[in-house]
Amino acid sequence: MHLPVVLLCAVCAAALAENSDDYDLMYVNMDNEIFNGLHPTEDPTPCDCSREHTEWDKLFIMLENSQMREGMLLQATDDLLRGELQRLRAELDRLAGGLAQPCPAEARLEGALDELLRASRDAGRRLARLEGAEAPGALLEELRRTQAELRALQGWAAGRWLPAGCEMALLFPMRSKKIFGSVHPARPMTLESLSVCIWVKATEVLNKTVLFSYGTKRSPYEIQLYLSPGSTAFVVGGEENTLVADTAVSPGRWTHLCGTWTSADGRASLWVDSELVAAAAGKARGHVVPEGGVMQLGQEKNGCCAGGFDESRAFAGRVTALNVWDRALRPEEVAQAAGPESCSLRGNVVGWGVTEVQPHGGAQYVS
Repeated sequence: MHLPVVLLCAVCAAALAENSDDYDLMYVNMDNEIFNGLHPTEDPTPCDCSREHTEWDKLFIMLENSQMREGMLLQATDDLLRGELQRLRAELDRLAGGLAQPCPAEARLEGALDELLRASRDAGRRLARLEGAEAPGALLEELRRTQAELRALQGWAAGRWLPAGCEMALLFPMRSKKIFGSVHPARPMTLESLSVCIWVKATEVLNKTVLFSYGTKRSPYEIQLYLSPGSTAFVVGGEENTLVADTAVSPGRWTHLCGTWTSADGRASLWVDSELVAAAAGKARGHVVPEGGVMQLGQEKNGCCAGGFDESRAFAGRVTALNVWDRALRPEEVAQAAGPESCSLRGNVVGWGVTEVQPHGGAQYVS
């Protein structure tokens, strides 16, 4: 009875063993097919490199790109400004060195000054463009030093040369009651409006220093332009109609003066270097400047002594580009009269270089 039970158990064990071998073989084969030579620890899932960037990723990328561009622009600007400044400094050094050399001939000095003025105007334009650029602190300081040197050279040349475009001036060597210039207009002086413009370089300014005057026996102070130590004045229709500006003219430097007047409203204006320094209405309103008077430079009509002149009011220095119009110039015309074309302009009452201006008593033309 035990034998059949033992046989049955043996048969079941053999069947189980056979099934177990088949399972192990199947397990091994499945592993080989799945991993196919890859290490079991490796992630078989490929990387998704084309995934979308987040908003933060985009922001950081933009920031990095902008910083790189800013750095490149700053470097390029710095290189450009440094190169331009070096060229300007070389030009200024060359000009200053040339002017420092002995200059035995007047023509050589004039040529050097002319070159300096041309180069300084060009350098001024280039410096103005550089000043508008974004520059680092050290470079900006160097730019300011170069500008200061340029202004100093321009001032030096301006004190020794005629205004731009002018070829001659009338020299008054000293203050004297015998030295003056007589002006002879080609047309009558009956005027209801007028403009008087002139370039002046005074040796000194004392008391009332008369630059330009026009007067008759009845009205000796019809028109005047004169200087005082701390002011500039313009007169039309008598001393009671004097327009004064608290603007001093520096001795030894060329200054452009312009006075305008209209009878209809008595509007009078005074300009210094094309800048309006004084204006008023009601000056000699309704007045007409009479003809038959005497026009002069460096003195005023009817001085202290029976037809003579007052030495204390005489002018010493140089004048050029005297022009008189029979109308009030507009602001842009005043600026033009003070600009590079000042000596090529001609007033229709008095035109510099066309109207006769005769020197007396030691006054003389210089070029």
